[in-house]
Parts: sequence; C-alpha cells; structure tokens
Amino acid sequence: MENTSRRDVFSLMGGAALAAAATPAMAQSTPVIEWNAHMFSSNTARFPFHPKATYKPDAGTFPADPLAPYQRHLKEAGIDKAVVVQPEPYGDDHSLVLDCLRRAPASQLKATSLFYPKDPQAPKKLAALVKKEPRIVATRFHAHRGKEMYLESFSAPYVRALWKQAADLGVIIELHIGPNYARQAAAAIRAFPGCKVLIDHMAEPKLGNPYEFADVLEMAKLPNVYMKLSGVGYIATDKPNYESVLPFTTRLIREFGPDRMVWSGDSPHIADVHMKGYAAADIAKVKGGNLQKLLNW
Repeated sequence: MENTSRRDVFSLMGGAALAAAATPAMAQSTPVIEWNAHMFSSNTARFPFHPKATYKPDAGTFPADPLAPYQRHLKEAGIDKAVVVQPEPYGDDHSLVLDCLRRAPASQLKATSLFYPKDPQAPKKLAALVKKEPRIVATRFHAHRGKEMYLESFSAPYVRALWKQAADLGVIIELHIGPNYARQAAAAIRAFPGCKVLIDHMAEPKLGNPYEFADVLEMAKLPNVYMKLSGVGYIATDKPNYESVLPFTTRLIREFGPDRMVWSGDSPHIADVHMKGYAAADIAKVKGGNLQKLLNW
C-alpha cells in the first residue's frame, strides 16, 4: 500500500501569494477519510455468514480480528478516519462491525449498515440498529447487473419504506448501483427531498452502456448526491494510479464538482493524480473534507 499523508497534495497553481500560502495550510488541516473497507473474520463460529448471503468468501483467508490490521493500514496510508462497510456475506447481522466500532475510538471509525429491502421488518431493524449504535451512518442498497436479487425496482414500496426510514433517521443512502438503475434511483432521490446519497464505485461504469451512464451524469444535478471516486481498479488495470481512465474520471469529477466527490480505496494519492490542476483545498475536500462535513465529523 502506497504511503501518503494528508500533506501530500498539489500546491495551488497561480493566484496571489497570500492565497497560495493559505490554501495548502487549509488542506493540511483537513483529515483524510476512507469509506470503503469491509471487515471479515475467520472466526465463523462467532461471526457466521448469513443464510441469505449473496456470496460466501473463504473465511480462512481472513484474520480472526480484522480491526488491528485495518488500523495499521490506516496509519501506513496516512488515513485519519474511516467508515467501514457492512459486507454482503454477513447480510443484516451487524455483529462484526459493531464489535469493531466498540473497540475503535469514536474519532477514528464509523460504519454502514445493510438490510434486505424485501424484509418487511427492515425499516424497524434499521431504526433499532441506529438507536443501539449511533455511529452507524448509512444503509446500502445494491442494484446492478448481476445483483438483481435485492430489489426489482427503486419504485417498489418496500424499497421506498426502507429509504424513508433512513431519510427520517438522517442516515445516508449508500447506492451500489449500475448505470441501468440510475434513472429510477434518481426518481427515489426526488421523492425524498433532503436525503443524502453517496454513489459507490463511480456507479460501476463497466456494468452499463454509454446511454445508461448519461443518466448517472444527470444525477449530478440533484442536491446532496455525492459520487465516490473508488473501484477504479474495476475498470482499469494500470496500478497504482490508473491513468488510463483519466479522461473518464476527469469528466466525472467535472460533473459532480470537488464539493461532491469522495475518494475511497487504494491510496489517497489517487485523488492527487485524477485531480491534477485542481487547487490543493479542492483535492483535500475529496480526500476527506467532504465526508467530514457530510458526517459532521
């Protein structure tokens, strides 16, 4: 993992000398925040995979306690805070992520949730979980090609019921969607004014066509919708910087703007590479400032 500190940002290009001096200083004070990692444990007796899991990985490849190695990764990569993502194999059993939150400082770790939208008890389960652990800040919906088992449509009453509960609780909607679901997801966003939405992995561009991805770009016009600059390795193979997809990421960043882009995964240096030419303060927003504001953290 490439080591990068929050001070490793591009200097502001041009402008008055005072502004050039002040902006990097502001960037240095902005935390680097990741929203990407899944916690997995080899201890399947204590943390079993869910009977409804959409996939079950080889538990033998994981540590018994995933928290300690993840905290080391954060330190090595220069990441100050993190939101860990409830993995699909555990379904709506949040025992492992709750265990990690219990043992990690509140200043370092928050987490997301996952429920089965077709479960009529899902809204109540979300409310109970957030009441039990206020550091649960989001709930995630999955819908893309190859992942149609969670929901038929974002207009389905059971989806809207869970979405409404999240909005009422002030919980962020995390959308792991493909481009083919962008239009109907946008309709759900409009149905709940004020809800906050984070789109995972650039909306999985490889799982759609250009016409469908036009609907993703249209989502940039909606308020409170953030796009995650993550999953770049899903569409490119030229590690570590993935410069082959710069034309694509440049356009995506331009559409959503530096105030509503969020870096996650790989190294924070990805934001430096894919935002070359932006002010240091704008890059710092994408590395963590936007999430700091979104999460009041």
